[in-house]
Amino acid sequence: MATAAKPKTKKVAAPAKRALTPRAKATARKTVVSAPAEHKLRIRVRAYEHKILDLSVKQIMDTAARFDAVVVGPVPLPTEIKRWTVNRSTFVHKDAREQFEMRVHKRLIDIMNPSPKVIEALTNLNLPSGVTIDVKMV
Repeated sequence: MATAAKPKTKKVAAPAKRALTPRAKATARKTVVSAPAEHKLRIRVRAYEHKILDLSVKQIMDTAARFDAVVVGPVPLPTEIKRWTVNRSTFVHKDAREQFEMRVHKRLIDIMNPSPKVIEALTNLNLPSGVTIDVKMV
């Protein structure tokens, strides 16, 4: 009687672990941790003159620092430039023109987790005329 031969099976080695790059190691270690909800008071300050704007921003920063608030900024945003070209004369001299421009300087300040005292102090702040402030709770 003939015995049936067992089919030969090969032992396959487990795939070798590849060495991770430092960047891959860093991303592999990161775990998703949900942080507590943080509120931000986002303040956008705009003015035509940059000196007045910087003084106003310094005043806001000092007020926030007085109440131990965490402040991010001021971040300078791009200056908005509006330009106009106007004829100098009313009738014939079209080549004679004048150009005017208006610059709007902007800064952004974030106050992390503001306390009610900080918000109250900022609302009672007296800033120079010509400075516009937009405050949002993000």
